[in-house]
Amino acid sequence: MIAKVPVLTIDGPGGAGKGTISSLVAERLGWHLLDSGALYRLTAQAAVKYDVALDDEPALAAIAAQLDVAFPVEEGQPRTFLEGEDVGQTIRTEHAGERASQVAALPLVRAALLQRQRDFCQMPGLVADGRDMGTVVFPDAPLKIFLTASAEERARRRYLQLQEAGVDASLSSLLKEIQARDARDTQRSVAPLKPADDAITLDTTRLSIPEVVDQLTELLAQRGMSNGQ
Repeated sequence: MIAKVPVLTIDGPGGAGKGTISSLVAERLGWHLLDSGALYRLTAQAAVKYDVALDDEPALAAIAAQLDVAFPVEEGQPRTFLEGEDVGQTIRTEHAGERASQVAALPLVRAALLQRQRDFCQMPGLVADGRDMGTVVFPDAPLKIFLTASAEERARRRYLQLQEAGVDASLSSLLKEIQARDARDTQRSVAPLKPADDAITLDTTRLSIPEVVDQLTELLAQRGMSNGQ
């Protein structure tokens, strides 16, 4: 079934714009969306809720395998629920991202969430956003994108997001956190962050969001994977 469903994978480091770009492309095409990073953030959030240590790999894997999650879209905005509670804002903090990165480095957790992610592959198509979508979860996807940007630009974007949300932040601290997360994600032993061999790398440092969305939908159209909506 997975082989018959058109899949666009968008991998890359945090802050490269994967979430925004993936949502916009999925919305334009009317496809399903998988925010794989949210599953790791939700696992970490559930661990905090049930007082499970982030280095207790078996317990974390058990939590991951039984996650009660939902991603409804209401009035055009995606929402994230954990056990019936809206945790969309809670899991998007920098601290939550750090916890998710720690959890994502654990092999048993990744194994528990692998099938959960593949279950999102349904017609008419899927845009899968993450760090190992093209290398591990959907290795046969017909179009794989590795979205990146300089660490400085990603820190700047995050800083502006936090400022707009009224959250005080330090640009230098954000840069250090992003660099540390990049190092952890690229050096982990299981599913390290890297482009798939057949992925197209797209540097968004100097590109606008509409420009990236247009490029991706054009690439899909060239492969006969889009109806051009």
